[in-house]
Amino acid sequence: MGCCSPLAREPLSPEQSVELSRLFKALGDPVRLRLLSLIASHNGGEACVCDLSGVFDLTGPTISHHLRVLREAGLITGQRRGTWIYYRVEPGALQRLSDVLVPGDAEVPMVSA
Repeated sequence: MGCCSPLAREPLSPEQSVELSRLFKALGDPVRLRLLSLIASHNGGEACVCDLSGVFDLTGPTISHHLRVLREAGLITGQRRGTWIYYRVEPGALQRLSDVLVPGDAEVPMVSA
């Protein structure tokens, strides 16, 4: 027996590596990471783009670009209601990220949908 326990349950498959790198790449920007956090913690579990724009000192098109990157990565979904789009975090994507970040011997809490 070695001195340390493994940090992962098992190595990633090539397919898992591609999928997870896409998710981590989308979160590699501080604005996108904060946007995801704001959406996830927003009352009711969803946030209107109108709620997010005023938080940053960025133009509307720049915020829209960052939201599109998160949406294309599968981290959020958007639903148009009238002139606004409401965003929700995709729980399955967060669970996949969590699964790879939690050490192999730790208990993984379930994320509710």
